[in-house]
Amino acid sequence: MSGIYLDHSATTPVREEVVEAMLPYLGKSFGNPSSIHFFGQQAKAGLDESRDILAESIGAEPSEITFTGSGTEADNLALVGTILASPVGRRHLITSAIEHDAILKTAAFVEELGCRVTYLPVDGDGFISLDVLSDAIDDDTALISIMHGNNEVGTIQNVREIARIAHQRGVLFHTDAVQTFGQLPIDVNELGVDLLSVSAHKIYGPKGVGALYVRRGTPIVAEMRGGGQERGRRSGTENVAGIVGFAAAVGLILPERADISAKLALMRDKFIDDVLTTIPGSSLNGPVGEDRLPNNINFSFDNIEGEALLLNLDIAGIAASSGSACSSGSIEPSHVLIAMGKPTSSKRGAIRLTLGRETTSEELQIAFEILVSTTTRLRSMNRHSLASE
Repeated sequence: MSGIYLDHSATTPVREEVVEAMLPYLGKSFGNPSSIHFFGQQAKAGLDESRDILAESIGAEPSEITFTGSGTEADNLALVGTILASPVGRRHLITSAIEHDAILKTAAFVEELGCRVTYLPVDGDGFISLDVLSDAIDDDTALISIMHGNNEVGTIQNVREIARIAHQRGVLFHTDAVQTFGQLPIDVNELGVDLLSVSAHKIYGPKGVGALYVRRGTPIVAEMRGGGQERGRRSGTENVAGIVGFAAAVGLILPERADISAKLALMRDKFIDDVLTTIPGSSLNGPVGEDRLPNNINFSFDNIEGEALLLNLDIAGIAASSGSACSSGSIEPSHVLIAMGKPTSSKRGAIRLTLGRETTSEELQIAFEILVSTTTRLRSMNRHSLASE
C-alpha cells in the first residue's frame, strides 16, 4: 500500500510549479542580489518581486517584509529584536504556555538576558483568558507574543482582541502565524498586529525560508549582523531561489485557500465524529468548529502509548505525529497538553493528524479503519501484558 501523508503541519510537499519557479535562480540567475552588475540585478529583481507578492498577500508594504531562514528565525528576531529595542526599563514579555518552542525557548533566553517573562495559562481547549492577559500587562511590558493557531491542537486565538488590548496599553504585539498562513485569511491591518511570522514550507513551498512582518515604525534590533541586507534587520546573502519559491507558493495557495480550508474542515469533522463514536476511550484535544485549524485533528487514547501507536501507524503506511515536528525526537508528554490540564494517560496517548490540499476522503477512510484496528490490537496486547505480570 502507498503511504498516506497526514502530517502537513510538520511540512508540506513542494508543488511542482514552485520547483519550476526556483530552478532559474539555481542556474543562470545565480547572482548575488547585492551586486550592482547584471547578474546581481537579475537576482534582485526576483527578490523584489517576491517581496511584493508576500507583502500584498498579508496587506503589508514591501518594506515591512524581512526574509529569514525559517519561521523559527522570524520568531527569534521578533522577540529578541523587539525587547532589546524597547526603551530602558521596559523588559517584560508576555506569552502563553502553549507556544511553539521557537517562542518558548527564545523567551527563556530573554529571561537569561535579565528580562521578565509571563507565561499565560490556557483553558482545557487551549485558549488564553483575555482578562488574565490584561491583568498581566504593566508599565514594564514591551511585547506580547501569542500564536495565531496552535501547531499541536489547532486552537485559533482571538488575535484581533489581543492586539486591541495590547495597543490600549501601549504594548507591541507579535503573532506566530506559521500554521494559519495558507489556511485562514491574514491581513495585518485587520488583525492589528505589529509583527507576524510566516514560513514557506507550511504552504507547499521550500524549507529554509521564512519571513517576519514588521509594521513601519516598530523598533527592532537585528540579531544577524553583517552586510546589512534586508534593510539591516537580517544580514546575510538572501536565499533567492527559496524566496522565489516562497512567493510562488503564496501565489498558488491564495486563490484556492478558502475552498481547500472548507473542504478540509468537513473531512476533519467527519473523521473526528467517526473516531469518537467508534473507538472507546478516545478524546479530542482542542476546540471544535471554527475555533480550530481546518486541517487539525488531535486525539488521545486511554491506555495506549502515543509513540507505540505512531510506530504501528507508520508500519501500516499512515504518516502522523505526536505534535510539534521540532520535538518529534522527544518522548516527553506534550507541553501543550500539560498546560491544557490533560490527564497523564491522555498526554502520553496523543497523536496528531493534519490534512493537506491533496488529502482525499478515501485516504481518511483508510486511515480511520487502520486507526480502529491498531488501537484495538494495542489495547489487547496491553491487557495480555498486564495479565501475565
